Amino acid sequence: MNDILGLVDDPALVADLHRVVAAADRTLHEMSVPVPRRAWTDAAIVVLDASAAAACAAGYPRRPGVILVCSGPAGLADWQAAATVGAEHVLALPSEEVELLSIVAAADEPSTGAGTVLAVVGGCGGAGASTFAAALAWAAGNDERRDTLLVDADPFGAGLDVLTGLEECPGVRWSGLTVDGGRVSARALRDAVPVWASGVGVLSTDRENTDRLTAVAAESVVDGVRGAGATVVCDVGRSFDPVADAVIALADLTVVVVPARIGAVLSATRVARTLAARGEPAGVVVRGPAPGGLRAVDVSDAVGLDVLTSMRPEPGLSEMLERGGLRLRSRSPLLGAAHDVLAAVGADRAGPGRAA
Repeated sequence: MNDILGLVDDPALVADLHRVVAAADRTLHEMSVPVPRRAWTDAAIVVLDASAAAACAAGYPRRPGVILVCSGPAGLADWQAAATVGAEHVLALPSEEVELLSIVAAADEPSTGAGTVLAVVGGCGGAGASTFAAALAWAAGNDERRDTLLVDADPFGAGLDVLTGLEECPGVRWSGLTVDGGRVSARALRDAVPVWASGVGVLSTDRENTDRLTAVAAESVVDGVRGAGATVVCDVGRSFDPVADAVIALADLTVVVVPARIGAVLSATRVARTLAARGEPAGVVVRGPAPGGLRAVDVSDAVGLDVLTSMRPEPGLSEMLERGGLRLRSRSPLLGAAHDVLAAVGADRAGPGRAA
């Protein structure tokens, strides 16, 4: 049975639960204790309050997927009731509706395991990695017609919602997402984050709080969305912090963006060595212009990574980013380079290599 069993008496909590279950496109089956044993054991998720937990503790077997909800911050009585019934989560409503939505939507959610994860990192400061990550997501979502999530995996970045022009759009950012492990529901996350003009979901950091962007949270999000068959493009910081490490370890390919300049190439060499030491599959995107005449093959030889593609400058990019965010036309150099990378990943995944 895929129903959500609700054992809640408080009208306000019941209203919150109805809203969450409807958003997750699930069915809520409301009952009062005592309930048939079969209803308890067969429900995908059991959501109850403290009084129901106390009533169920002795008469029903322990099972996974039990959630205790309460109005406002959980008190001692709530935690004691959760312990007696073996609840896996204690959530305050409505403040933690997003977490409940993720859990409810993920219950019995099929996993195809057929998605793709791409990590994008700058070979040097100011390489344009965030912009290229966004271009990859645009190409995957808009032109390749793939379910796509663009993930901000750089705690010190400006925020991908700014780059994509979504800073004023409602929706969940990292500061509004609490993940303690396990797999996040791709469906719930897709419904919660802002959607870019290309139809791509964007999970961004914001200017308020980056504490929620942890290695555990990043791994849960990326693994959950990839497991649902989607393409996940992650903008990764150059610091190789725990968040970057977690994302890169899951990536089918790490894309290193390298401007065709001597200083940038020297810096990118250190990035490439770090990736090589960990055995991570990686390649470079060489970004023009090349004031000293460096060719893509020269960059490849110096950095020690294969060239995925090279690209000329994007006309009007700086002005575009300042006025409404990134938008790509059909003949965009960024878009063309993004398609080259997606094609390379597709070819690699068709043969031997890292499984998703």
